[in-house]
Amino acid sequence: MALCGRVWQGGTVPPTPAGELAVPRLHRAARIEDAVHGLVERRLRRTGWKINIVAYAGYGAPGWARVLCRVLLGRPDVRQRARPEKVRGWRSFATLPAKYAKVTIEAGDVRQEATADRSGFVDTVIEADFTPGWGCVRLSVPDAEPVEALVRVLDPDVRFGILSDIDDTVMVTALPRPLLAAWNTFVLDEHARAAVPGMAVLYERLVTAHPGAPVFYLSTGAWNVAPTLTRFLSRHLYPAGPLLLTDWGPTADRWFRSGREHKRATLARLAREFPDVRWLLIGDDGQHDQEIYREFAAAHPDSVAGVAIRRLSPTQSVLAGSLPAPAGRPSAGPVGQKWLSAPDGAGLWKLLREAGLV
Repeated sequence: MALCGRVWQGGTVPPTPAGELAVPRLHRAARIEDAVHGLVERRLRRTGWKINIVAYAGYGAPGWARVLCRVLLGRPDVRQRARPEKVRGWRSFATLPAKYAKVTIEAGDVRQEATADRSGFVDTVIEADFTPGWGCVRLSVPDAEPVEALVRVLDPDVRFGILSDIDDTVMVTALPRPLLAAWNTFVLDEHARAAVPGMAVLYERLVTAHPGAPVFYLSTGAWNVAPTLTRFLSRHLYPAGPLLLTDWGPTADRWFRSGREHKRATLARLAREFPDVRWLLIGDDGQHDQEIYREFAAAHPDSVAGVAIRRLSPTQSVLAGSLPAPAGRPSAGPVGQKWLSAPDGAGLWKLLREAGLV
């Protein structure tokens, strides 16, 4: 893995010095977004808005860690900070990025500078002396309060990990259907979101059966909702673990980011970073999890311990925009792979035990 102080996600960098390669021209949608952000930013800065950092949990191994955060413009909101759990979905998206802000990352005696992309994101790797378990790094920008970002450091002896989808796997969302997605994402209070029965107990049993096993949550959802998802997972007693989400809005070359490519790229990255870990991939049959997991299992058979698919009910399948699966018909995976399917966490736990995965 190449280490660098700046990683650009779906954006472009400021003008490059003479002699360097030219950066491709941004997509029209991204240029429009940048122009609007520029106008709003100048106005908000005049009214006293300041830069702040939103830290996300990262991950790594002894010697390195992937650090994730976003730099935004904002103002203190006493009422929201007093009751952070009462947040309407739309508030998570009413943000303004601080483009190309310089972020200082400190891990012990190591200091490294990273530059946010055009959406305010920092996604970089820092080399430092990390020990297995949960650690933290310190993030700071000029004229803002420093924050700490958690880092899940995997023990080199760990050979089993859990990688889970979120939407309709741990949380009922009916996400693919546009109107319901808009209602669930932008309108509902986060307390109105329901957990999938038995999945939290399943995950807790898995991490108990495999001491030290990490739990990663991979979703096509936007980083804007990361704080909401973190509170949801904690409130419903899911094991703590890094969220692997994606950017929201136009990218450098298209109107909207590709959720499928985000999942494919993330799975491939984890296979490179942790070649000795075999992952239990958990998802549902309402979106594209089965297709993506099947491709990954075929390309990286040594990185897959098994695949557990939560089978949606006929009503949930219709709401999710897919056809109900035939009753009693299991999902098919690559030859030699343990591919399991059940409607809830209790059913999956029984199948996983029979398959020798716990």
